[in-house]
Amino acid sequence: MIVSKKYNNSLVWFRRDLRDYDHAALSHALQESNHVFCIFIFDKDILNALKNKEDRRVEFIWESVKELKESLREKKSDLIVTYDLASHAISRAIDEFKIDAIYTNRDYEPQAIKRDEAIKNLAIKKNVAFYDFKDQVVFEKDEILTALEKPYTVFTPYKNNYLKKLNQTTLPRFDIEPFIKNLAQFKAEPLLALKDIGFKSTNLSEIKIHTGMTGGKLLVEDFKERMAFYKKTRDFPAIKGVSYLSVHLRFGTVSIRQLFRLALESFSEGSATWLNELIWREFYFQILFHRPDVAAGKAFKKEYELIAFENNPEYFKAWTEGKTGYPIVDAAMRQLNQTGFMHNRLRMIAASFLVKDLLIDWRWGEAYFAEKLIDFDLSANNGGWQWAASTGCDAQPWFRIFNPITQSLRFDAQGKFIKKYIPELNS
Repeated sequence: MIVSKKYNNSLVWFRRDLRDYDHAALSHALQESNHVFCIFIFDKDILNALKNKEDRRVEFIWESVKELKESLREKKSDLIVTYDLASHAISRAIDEFKIDAIYTNRDYEPQAIKRDEAIKNLAIKKNVAFYDFKDQVVFEKDEILTALEKPYTVFTPYKNNYLKKLNQTTLPRFDIEPFIKNLAQFKAEPLLALKDIGFKSTNLSEIKIHTGMTGGKLLVEDFKERMAFYKKTRDFPAIKGVSYLSVHLRFGTVSIRQLFRLALESFSEGSATWLNELIWREFYFQILFHRPDVAAGKAFKKEYELIAFENNPEYFKAWTEGKTGYPIVDAAMRQLNQTGFMHNRLRMIAASFLVKDLLIDWRWGEAYFAEKLIDFDLSANNGGWQWAASTGCDAQPWFRIFNPITQSLRFDAQGKFIKKYIPELNS
């Protein structure tokens, strides 16, 4: 029996979801369409604003897009990859492939919301349906609210309510394979080179950053073996204690539902602690959704909006270069500059030191991390900095100051991490 589909030609727009498995938009499009075309746009609005043209994030995305394109080609389809304004690229694809519907996964950052509204309006003008789906979080927007239907501003009650609602039905599997025949069989243009979008190669391969779906799967398998010990090892930067999956979550080369399932099925003290960290990520997502002003430099706690920081530019320069004279802080900053990664314990130490010891505006540090972190996520970065500065929701008390010396003694007692990034201390 031939079952008629809702649409003849559909377009799946990939953004921060660079995988072709357990993918909400792709699964829905394949089930509802005769022919599904896929597109990724190197958005000029985003890329042209990046001053550093040797940006590890862009190279990570490029490598991940390359793998996604190859994977779709193995399925006898392809990925359209363009360097353009999103509205221009989508409009052109609608016309060229006679698209009836656009499918994509939701993005919650203010700039992305504005962009998507413009695409929805474009779709209306062209008489094309537009669908977006929840994919990068388990619970979004206002799905977790207080008894008074207000957003949470304290993590623990949010987490408790979250865990009450969390079960296998809230972690659906969005199948792709059963509907693979509905991928459009066509050949797109070859992948643009990094230089074609205005960027240069970085040291990703040298520092062994695993990209794409393959990289994500490697790290998931590796972390499975270590998850039980996560609670005991996660605070020590010299050892392999964390998952290193943050960049893959940022660009969707792993599925968040897959990671939640993994944590729930593991039944260990370590997996419970890791689950807690995944929920923190979503806590900050919902803060950004309800208070988008925090992304525009506003303190969550408005009474701390007008703190008079000293903002000594020489101190800030020393902090960014890892030359403050405090080894744990300097090693953390050098790790960030050299690799684009910083261990979470070190993020707290470095942030506290900048704000509460050097008396420099947390926004300066937030912006520096935003430029350097390969796993930069607007909500988590802002949440972390406002937590450290005591200006954010459920932040540490203003009088709590991380002591870099005692932090070193507790979490890098042998100085292994410090000496790795400050080799002059080895002599």
